[in-house]
Amino acid sequence: MEKPNNRPKAGDIIKVEPIRTAKDISLIKKMLAGKQRDLAIFTLGINTALRASDLSKIRVGMVKYLEPGQSFLIREQKTKKLKDITLNKTVLNEIGKLLVTMPGAADDDFLFKSKKGTNRPLEVSSLHRMVKGWCSDINLIGNYGSHSLRKTFGYVHRTIFNTDIPTLMTMFNHSTQKQTLTYLCISELEVKNAYLREI
Repeated sequence: MEKPNNRPKAGDIIKVEPIRTAKDISLIKKMLAGKQRDLAIFTLGINTALRASDLSKIRVGMVKYLEPGQSFLIREQKTKKLKDITLNKTVLNEIGKLLVTMPGAADDDFLFKSKKGTNRPLEVSSLHRMVKGWCSDINLIGNYGSHSLRKTFGYVHRTIFNTDIPTLMTMFNHSTQKQTLTYLCISELEVKNAYLREI
């Protein structure tokens, strides 16, 4: 089967999409089994609202000693704001498996290391290519990249967990509800579904 062409057309505004279904998320997780660094960063990315630039700079000591429901602080590279990130059991389970593959890792070591050098963080451009590749490998149509992880978090929270927009606004540091709905690629969908409800 021919893989979909995920490249945007010339002149298009480049905007990545969220991974929209639990089935597709599960397919990617299964595909990444045995690649613990990749599975851990994917799982962490879709379970937090962190940007790729912040995921890449997480160090071992920030998460190694956490229990489910505990959090760590990270200064966002884009906003320079200090953000408190709470981790769930699924994330910590994958991080724990990753740490098993990193015997002797110091607290100051990067959690998600590049394969180039001894202690270099995974580059955002590399993560972008990885996510694009994973989505292509499961035949997702559309434009995907590292930012899809952050968008997937919000999309799933809104459409499956019914997390309210004000909460998502806070998580994404957005100033308006419309900005959040547009960002998650569900604004038009929600309006259409509202019209389809029969009174």
